[in-house]
Amino acid sequence: MNDAPLTLIALHGNGGGAFRFARCAPHMPPDVRFIAPTLDGFAGLPRDPTLRTMRDYARRLACLIADAARPRVLLGHGIGGAFVLELIQEQPEAVDGIILHAPVGARLDRRRFPKLMKLPFMRALGKWLLSAPFMRPIWRRVLFRQPVPADYLREFFAEYRRCAVFGQMFDLITAEWFKTLRPSAVRAGLLWGARERVLKVEHVQDYQALLPRHIVRIVPEWDHFPMIEQPSEYAAEVSRLARQVLAL
Repeated sequence: MNDAPLTLIALHGNGGGAFRFARCAPHMPPDVRFIAPTLDGFAGLPRDPTLRTMRDYARRLACLIADAARPRVLLGHGIGGAFVLELIQEQPEAVDGIILHAPVGARLDRRRFPKLMKLPFMRALGKWLLSAPFMRPIWRRVLFRQPVPADYLREFFAEYRRCAVFGQMFDLITAEWFKTLRPSAVRAGLLWGARERVLKVEHVQDYQALLPRHIVRIVPEWDHFPMIEQPSEYAAEVSRLARQVLAL
């Protein structure tokens, strides 16, 4: 397989930022230029009041990656995948390929958590519960199957407390928004963990319809955060998948 340099840009999910990829970044192959930006309002970055719509965030993302060397593959995890989908609606030329890792968007009208977060008081409560120290042993069992260093987990949960746009995401990323997406010819990898508990693996079918030029990769032992639980395996897998996407 071609081992020419490529740029892999990884975009975080809700609550967190670039720190989500801190454990896997050191394991990236030497021929992969790895970048993990943090969007405005996440993980302690100040909120930009001009970012009011999905298009606003997508345009901001386009600016963040504009100087990255090509070929560039943009990987979106969780709501990061939603921003990637919005970006390729308006600026497909901004990327040479994408990877959607358990993205948020499909079947939001059927999932319990997004329905709860429609209630404004639940957003503040949910954010507080996710970051509260006394709740961390519970969330650790809910979100992680493998051991994760305690210092990493402290920062992981603390980032939810510092996220200024946690609640806004539930206004922007909705079932109604997802229905507006048009199929795209951008080359894509659809990545899921077979043991995923946050976003069910059958959601992949919805993204196959949106991205006809795709590869599906379902990893047997992965849950929702393999970049944290299996960092070396994650680095190898996404690097390999990025090259496969570019070869489509």
